[in-house]
Amino acid sequence: MVTAWLQSLCLLTLHLTTGFGQEGKFSGPLKPMTFSIFEGQEPSQIIFQFKANPPAVTFELSGETDGIFMIEPDGLLYYTRALDRETRATHHLQLAALDSHGATVEGPVPITIEVKDINDNKPMFLQSKYEGSVRQNSRPGKPFMYVNATDLDDPATPNGQLFYEIVIQLPKINNVMYFQINNKTGAISLTYQGAKELDPVKNPSYNLVVSVKDMGGQTENSFSDTTSVDIIVKENIWKAPDPVEVLENSTDPHPIKITQVRWNDPGAQYSLVEKEKLPKFPFSIDQEGDIYVTQPLDREEKDSHVFYATAKDDYGKLLALPLEIHVKVKDINDNPPTCPSALTVFEVQENEVLGSSIGIFTAHDMDEENTVNSILKYKIVDQAPKFPSDGLFLIEDYQGKVQLSKQSLKKQDTPQYNLTVEVSDQDFKTLCFLQVNIIDINDQIPIFEKSDYGNVTLPEDTAIESIILTIQATDADEPFTGSSKILYKIVQGDNEERLVVDTDLQTNAGYVKIKKPLDFETAPVSNIMLHAENPEPLVSGVLYNASSFASFKLIVTDVNEAPVFSQYLFQEKVSEDVAVGTKVGNVTARDPEGLAVSYSLRGDKRGWLKIDSVTGDIFSVAPLDREAESVYWVQVVATEVGGSSLSSTANFHLALTDVNDNPPRLAKDYTGLFLCHPLSATGSVIFEATDDDQQSFRGPQFAFSLGSGSLQNDWEISKINGTHARLSTKHTNFEERAYEIPIRIGDGGRPPLEAVVSLPVTFCKCVEGSCFRPVGNQEGIPTVGMAVGILLTTFLVIGIILTVVFVRMKNDKGKNNVENARVSELRPLSG
Repeated sequence: MVTAWLQSLCLLTLHLTTGFGQEGKFSGPLKPMTFSIFEGQEPSQIIFQFKANPPAVTFELSGETDGIFMIEPDGLLYYTRALDRETRATHHLQLAALDSHGATVEGPVPITIEVKDINDNKPMFLQSKYEGSVRQNSRPGKPFMYVNATDLDDPATPNGQLFYEIVIQLPKINNVMYFQINNKTGAISLTYQGAKELDPVKNPSYNLVVSVKDMGGQTENSFSDTTSVDIIVKENIWKAPDPVEVLENSTDPHPIKITQVRWNDPGAQYSLVEKEKLPKFPFSIDQEGDIYVTQPLDREEKDSHVFYATAKDDYGKLLALPLEIHVKVKDINDNPPTCPSALTVFEVQENEVLGSSIGIFTAHDMDEENTVNSILKYKIVDQAPKFPSDGLFLIEDYQGKVQLSKQSLKKQDTPQYNLTVEVSDQDFKTLCFLQVNIIDINDQIPIFEKSDYGNVTLPEDTAIESIILTIQATDADEPFTGSSKILYKIVQGDNEERLVVDTDLQTNAGYVKIKKPLDFETAPVSNIMLHAENPEPLVSGVLYNASSFASFKLIVTDVNEAPVFSQYLFQEKVSEDVAVGTKVGNVTARDPEGLAVSYSLRGDKRGWLKIDSVTGDIFSVAPLDREAESVYWVQVVATEVGGSSLSSTANFHLALTDVNDNPPRLAKDYTGLFLCHPLSATGSVIFEATDDDQQSFRGPQFAFSLGSGSLQNDWEISKINGTHARLSTKHTNFEERAYEIPIRIGDGGRPPLEAVVSLPVTFCKCVEGSCFRPVGNQEGIPTVGMAVGILLTTFLVIGIILTVVFVRMKNDKGKNNVENARVSELRPLSG
C-alpha cells in the first residue's frame, strides 16, 4: 500500500547528471548517480526508481541520509522532508541490492544528492551602526571605511550576491551627494563634489543610511537590510602653502628650505612634479614634506615658478589631489641699464623753436619693473661739436625727452650733433650715444634757368612719348630731399593734356613729352606755361614767384592724314528676305584736311552689297540668305578725293534675321534601314527630320504623315518628339525587297513649309541581327560564276598577248639572220 501511494505522488522536475531516454530519466539499473534537488521542496518526493536484477529482491540505503532519504524494496528512492542547503549542501549515500537472504548482490554504488540553493535567507549587516571619519579634500573615490553584510545563501548564485546602496545622506546640501559606496564591496568614499565641498566648520558630521540587497539588487523579490553610518569630517592639513618669495642670485649655501607641505597621517610618500619642463628643475622635497630650492635663481631668466607637490600611499596611489606651489623670484639690482641701440638717431628741422621736443630717448633695465632697481635717470654729459655753443640740448631726468635749450639750429652751421647720454639706476651707470641730424627746411623756391624756351615746331604725327623739349630749374635746399626735388607742371595752354613733363631725379631736369596725338586742325599753336615746385610745402612766409615759371610756344604743322571713321565698327540687322536694292546701313567718315571722301567695299565675298561712294549708304544687290551667312562681315574703305588719296577702313557687320524659307528634310541619309524578313510581328524604324531655318528656343516642331493614301493599309507614322518619328508596319505580309515610303513633313513656320521625302526600308533575311543579302542579288557586286568567267577571260587575253609577242620576236630574229647572211655575202665584193 505504501509503495502504491508513493508511486502515485507527483514527480518533481529534477536535474539529473545521467540518464538515457525516458527510461533512464526516472528509472534504471543500479549504478553511480548524482541528483540535484532544490532546497525547501515539499517532502515525500520521488527521486528515482532503481531496478534490481535477479536474484536481488530489495535495496539497502546508507550514508548521510539524515533520516530524510528512504528507499522502498522495489527501488523507489525518495525524501521525507524539505532539504536545507545551509544545513547540508551535499548528501553522500550508498545503495546496494540484496537478495532474499540479505546478501549484497550489487553495489554498493555512490549516490550523490546536491541540494540547490533558493533565496531563503535575508542579508544581514555585521553591525547595526558604523562609525568612521574622513578628511576634507580627500581624493574622490578613495575608500575611507567599509560596511559589511553576510547572506547564508549560495554566493555562487544571485541569491547570495549582495548590492550596497546609500539611501539617505543627512544633511544633504543643495541635493548633492557627498558620499558614494561601491555596490559590491561596501567601500565608502567621497564623490567629486564631496571632495571639493566638505568643510568641518560648516558641517562637522554626516549620517548615512546604507541598505544591502541580495539577488544583486536586480529583482523586486530580493531581501534587504539597512544600517546607520556616522561620519566625522576632519580638517585636512594637506593644503597649498602661501606663495613663497626667493631672493635671486642668493649666495647662501644650497639647498635652502623655502616652505613645506604635510599629509594628514604619517607614512605618506612626497614628490614634486614640474608644471613646466625646465632644463634643470631647481626644487626638491624630502620625506618630511619640506621643500627646498637647490640652486640660485635668476629673475631675469625666469621670474616665477609653479610646480606641484603630491602625497602617495605605499602602493603609489595619490592620497589626494596635488597641491600647486608658487615661488616668486625676488629682484635685486644686478643689471646695469642698456642703451636702446648702439647709436640712436633723431632729426630736427633747422627752424624749430626753443623747447621743441626732438624725441624720447628710452633706455632699458632687465631688473623688475616699477621697483627702485629699474628706475632710470638720464643726463647729457657731452655734446660734439660745441658750435655755436655748448648745451644746445636738454634731456628730462626720468622721461628721456630731448629738447632744444638755447636757440634754433642752422644746417649751414652744423648738419649733425653727437651727444653722450649717461643713464643710471641705483647702483649702475651706462653711457649711450645719440646723434641729432639737422634737417633742411624748404625755404628756397625752384628757379628756372630761363623763363622763355622759345618756339617748338612739330609735325602733327609726332610719335607719342617723344621728348620735344628739355627744361631745367634749380633749388638751393639740401640735395635729394623733398625740399630740393622739383616737380614740373603745365599750368596753361594744354587743356587737352597732350603733353607731360617727367623729372630726372638726379639732375632735376624736366623732359617734356607727347602724351596724346597732336592735331593741327584743332590746335596749330599753343602757348605753354610751366611751373616748377617742390613736393614739400614751403615754410611760412616763403612763396613761389615768377622765377618758378617758364613758357614756350608749341607750333604744330599740318600732315596729310587719312580719313577718320566716326566709329570703328558699324552694325545693322535686317531680315534675310528683304528686297534687292534695300538700304541696309550707312557709314560716315571725315577727312581731317576737309577733303571729300569716297567710299568702297572690301571683302564682299558673296556679292550681296554695294555702297554709295558719296553718301556711304549700303544697299543689297542680291538675295540674302541667313542659312549661308547669319552675320555678313565686310570692310568699308574711305579714301580721300584728291591730295595723297590716303584711305582708312572700318568694319560693317550685317546680322540677318531668319524667315521660314527652307522646307524640312531628313536629318541624314537613311539607306541602311531594314527589317528582318519574314516578319514575326509588326516592326518599326525611327527617323529624324531637320530644317535649315533658325529654330526657336523650344527647338523645331515638325509634323509627320504618310505621303500617299494607298500606304495607309501597310504603314503608319507616330510622332516621338519635335524632330523624331517612328514608321511602323501594320501587318507582317511584306515581300523580301526594298520599299520607298513617301513621308510628308511640315515645319509649322510662318509661312508653313512642307516637303515629301522618300524613306527607304529594306526587308531582308537577317543573320545575327544584320541584314544578309546573297552575293548574286547585290547590285554592282559580281556573282561567283561571273568572277570565275572574268578570271578565265583575263588569263585567255594574257595568253594571246604573250603568243603574239613570242611569234613576232621569232620573226624578227629570222629577219636578222637573213640580213646578216646578206651582209656576209656582200663584204668580199666591196673589198
